[in-house]
Amino acid sequence: MQLGSVTAAGGHTQTTVVATTPPVVLKTLTTPAVYGAGKVRLSDSFANEQTVNVNRHRYGLVVIDQVLYSSSYHINGAGQIDTTKPRDLVRIGSGWSPYGTLEKAPYARLGGGVVERTTHYAMRTDGTLFRWNARWQLSGTFFGFASVKALALISKTATYDTFLATTRGGRLYTIRIPLTVPARPVVTVVRTATWQRFDALVASRCGQYGTLLLAIDRDTTSAFMYAVGHTNGTATVIKGLGQAPAKYVDPIYFRWTPGPSSDQLNGD
Repeated sequence: MQLGSVTAAGGHTQTTVVATTPPVVLKTLTTPAVYGAGKVRLSDSFANEQTVNVNRHRYGLVVIDQVLYSSSYHINGAGQIDTTKPRDLVRIGSGWSPYGTLEKAPYARLGGGVVERTTHYAMRTDGTLFRWNARWQLSGTFFGFASVKALALISKTATYDTFLATTRGGRLYTIRIPLTVPARPVVTVVRTATWQRFDALVASRCGQYGTLLLAIDRDTTSAFMYAVGHTNGTATVIKGLGQAPAKYVDPIYFRWTPGPSSDQLNGD
């Protein structure tokens, strides 16, 4: 897993976490001063595409104060911002103060290499989940998720997207959202207890149909890794790999991804 974070000082980190038992952290690359200290409130997953040599192009979405921006910059092999390349922070729109989560789901067929659609999601703090298309046209409003504490995207298909969610009562759910308009989410219980301690979830692909899940407990600044099989309600196989080393103190965690045309998630 390529775990990302926005630090309190406004930097980006990229940490390689290996799914052994217990998990191992190989290295952390820190890019300082990407944003102002304490400015970023939300982040979705960020692409981390290789360009020439060991340089990389990074881009994603962030909410600064109550404004949503498209953020883009380049780094060199040492992880420092490449000042010879464009660095953009483009305003998309305001009104984002009520939201607590942000994610995007670009979908490309395996081997196709072409992104067929990009769907954006954000959950308001009252538990209302919103969906937009690539042009930020609203394509769905879904109510009834006030108990949800943390979300992670685990599947992107031609017909639906799926999130893994924890609740304040300790349950673990999948939330499958059809791409039809209108759509009715399908909520399925995976586990009925013990997940309430986790405040943030980061998920990446594990094998062809599984998910590697990092669950972060902010109270103890700890994180635990799980190998989650292809979801099937309470029959879903979940293997605890143990506590990941290091302290998890950053205010925002997310997933570094390859380019959108190569980012496959098939967990549901």
